[in-house]
Parts: sequence; structure tokens; C-alpha cells
Amino acid sequence: MERVHTTDPEGWLMAPDKQWTMRFHRDQKSWNRFPFFFMDKGRAMPDGSPALLKSRRYLAKYDALELWIHLQENGWSTVDPQWGADLDP
Repeated sequence: MERVHTTDPEGWLMAPDKQWTMRFHRDQKSWNRFPFFFMDKGRAMPDGSPALLKSRRYLAKYDALELWIHLQENGWSTVDPQWGADLDP
């Protein structure tokens, strides 16, 4: 397994069992003074209905990066956007 080295943990990771996806994205309002990230946990619905969002965490950049690396070391893989405005029509 190859770990993606990054300084910004921004993007999408999917669990090895493909049940859950985590989306890491910047909090633009905090970015200039103290960078924070949102981490949304959810899954796309197979019938195309809105995604099931299970939880949201608010993490300092360092903590988000540690979690991003930890998840990849435990089999989570980067994937294309799974829900929301990031999807191409």
C-alpha cells in the first residue's frame, strides 16, 4: 500500500470495506488565522438519494493531517468525490 504524502489533508478517503467515506475539506473562514478542517463521514446512497452523513468533526490542520495519514496506513484509499457539489454532472 502506498501512502500519499501531503501537507494538506484535503479530499476523499474510502474505508477498505467500502462502507464509509471521509471527506476532508478546509474551513475557509478560519484559514488565515488558524487553519482548520471539516471531516465529514458518510456514504453515497445507491439509489441516488442524498448522501447519508453520519458525522462531522472540526479539526486543527495538524490533527486532520495525522488522521488522514493514519487512515491511509490502515487501508483507506483516496477516491473521487462521492456526494455533493464536488460531483461532475
